[in-house]
Amino acid sequence: MITILAEKPSVAREIARIAGATRKEEGFYTGNGYHVTWALGHLVQPALPEGYGFKGFSRDSLPVIPEEFMLIPRQVKTDKGYKADAAAVKQIKVITKLWNESDGIIVATDCAREGELIFRYLYAYTGCTLPFRRLWISSLTDTAIRKGLKELKDGHEYDDLYLAAKARSEADWLVGINGTQALTVAAGRGTYSVGRVQTPTLGMVCKRYWENRRFTPEPVHQLHFSVTPAGTDTVVKFSSVKKWQDKEEAAASYNKVKAKMCATVTKVEKKEKVENPPLLYDLTTLQKEANTKHGFTAEQTLELVQKLYEAKLVTYPRTSSRHIPEDVFAEIPLLFERLAGHSALAEKIGELGELNRRCVDASKVTDHHALLVTPNRPLALYKNEQIIYDMIAGRMVEAFSEECVKDTATVVAEVVPDAGERCEDLTFEAKGCIVRKAGWRGVYGEYGEDSGNTALPDWAEGDTLVMAGCSMSSGMTRPKPLHTESSLLAAMETAGRDDVEDEEARQALKDCGIGTPATRAAIIETLLRREYMVRVKKSLVPTEKGLALYSIVKEMDIANVEMTGRWEAELAKIEQGKTPHEAFMRDIESYTRKITTDLLACDRIFGHKASGCTCPKCGTGTMQFYGKVVRCDNPDCLLPVFRQIAGKTLTDEEMTGLLTEGKTAMLGGFKSKQGKPFSAAVTFDAEFNTKLVFAESKGERKGTKTKGRRK
Repeated sequence: MITILAEKPSVAREIARIAGATRKEEGFYTGNGYHVTWALGHLVQPALPEGYGFKGFSRDSLPVIPEEFMLIPRQVKTDKGYKADAAAVKQIKVITKLWNESDGIIVATDCAREGELIFRYLYAYTGCTLPFRRLWISSLTDTAIRKGLKELKDGHEYDDLYLAAKARSEADWLVGINGTQALTVAAGRGTYSVGRVQTPTLGMVCKRYWENRRFTPEPVHQLHFSVTPAGTDTVVKFSSVKKWQDKEEAAASYNKVKAKMCATVTKVEKKEKVENPPLLYDLTTLQKEANTKHGFTAEQTLELVQKLYEAKLVTYPRTSSRHIPEDVFAEIPLLFERLAGHSALAEKIGELGELNRRCVDASKVTDHHALLVTPNRPLALYKNEQIIYDMIAGRMVEAFSEECVKDTATVVAEVVPDAGERCEDLTFEAKGCIVRKAGWRGVYGEYGEDSGNTALPDWAEGDTLVMAGCSMSSGMTRPKPLHTESSLLAAMETAGRDDVEDEEARQALKDCGIGTPATRAAIIETLLRREYMVRVKKSLVPTEKGLALYSIVKEMDIANVEMTGRWEAELAKIEQGKTPHEAFMRDIESYTRKITTDLLACDRIFGHKASGCTCPKCGTGTMQFYGKVVRCDNPDCLLPVFRQIAGKTLTDEEMTGLLTEGKTAMLGGFKSKQGKPFSAAVTFDAEFNTKLVFAESKGERKGTKTKGRRK
């Protein structure tokens, strides 16, 4: 008997059908010489500090660095602390029983770092010694499963993948457990969660927030003139190369142009511009574009593409590759043939000639190739599932289309004042573009910055341009916008280098990004769940709680994005067999000791004094004044009330009024998201979250909520 272990019941069902294990039992399928069972995500995890004899948070016990990590069944949090998850314990018993009845194991968990760790942790925890082989597939189609079962690989070929996963898991444990406990001990009250990837990610959100809020707009003025070539209705607009901050200087230059009303062509530059088609989607790129175009969160996109994968409609979603190998490229014509039969892209597929090979490079394929649709026909998809499916299918058509070819022209003209002297301030430019071959740009008719055909007349150097009109525009410089999930994913992908726009350069930086395509959505959701930031439309806005944490750790290694990126690069080298995992863990242990010392030293930041106010929630504790927060000292309550609300920091006196009366007087100094000042009173809602109440409105606008419970 052979036991096949899948990662989810839905995947186990498909594999069981192909393997002939058709009889359903409690927790597994059986038949034809196979048991097919499943994990439920991570059934086994490293033990918490209590497992090593460390109870509670104590300065003297930090840092906690186990000599050897112990494994225990997955834990869930209850009112009385953590306990083993009953569902996990039950399924572990099923799997252990099946392994005891078997001669070998086929590992069919997800073909990636975490999928390998799910099996290896379970294998180690149960003390299993059976030989195991690996089912390594990139889609769940019947053909792929059958082929994979015929071409099973020795399980030990993936030892380096396991070691990288194990190193990641233990590093996150060391940094997360010790960092969280150290900062919480320093604070004296409450729980402050930090993590190896989560805290640098929060740092990027907070840094962008402060850059945006502290940005000082500056005036900017620019000159323009228009020309209508003889015999045409076309209007060609020229804009000054220089932009002025001083309005009087700009006006003086404008008066010179208006007095002259003609310009001389000094340079004509014509070029052929070839735009390569985009690479295929990996998960992160799909998440970024789905957020930008459709407003989907990273987690939503992952859930949708996972459903499509389990429905056998797309290939493995948690990929970091945007390329495919030769053998997969050979299957692309068949995929297009099937796709043309049931897709709105049929006409564009019919126009494809020789397929572009830009995405074909086996050396750039990691564990899994880029996202593709499968030959299976999509039926009765929900709206959002259809959107993601169409995005993947459309990107395939774009990626294998011809290049887009454009003829671009730039005409430079100068206005020469009456004195006859050349003036660099009065240099103007006009740009034109003709799309000669639409290529991949024609799939959706989107032509980028050079959208539309804007042909310039065939002007030559020395030609005189008679102006039809001239003008001066005025505006203000703008800050970088707040992070969206799309821009944050891009920044995580390149370890904070969010100004990298070149596609090839971004690809080269992938190994030193923070997080992985499979984990980035979860990191964002963790920060939202822990109330370090909130979604405001498409923007990610840090809360007062998030900004308070950032103010403490922003100069420390725990928030260092580039350092975290270097750890990710080291994990990639472990996975490739280029770096021993022991060396990585030695560095992580040293790093853990340093950040623990740094965070414990933060106790001076958390100095506090008694407010003399009874906690409005529990009625027994006394509220303590801290720098950023007022908190109940009853360990069973720990109600936090953050001082900063809508850009205003409440004074001790104002906080006292809120705590004793349940509401402050009308206060000024608040600022809207647009930076406009307003007045309001602060009060509590039924759960003791703060909110704003306005004098002239019956409605209420909520401020940032701060919940009085331990995380």
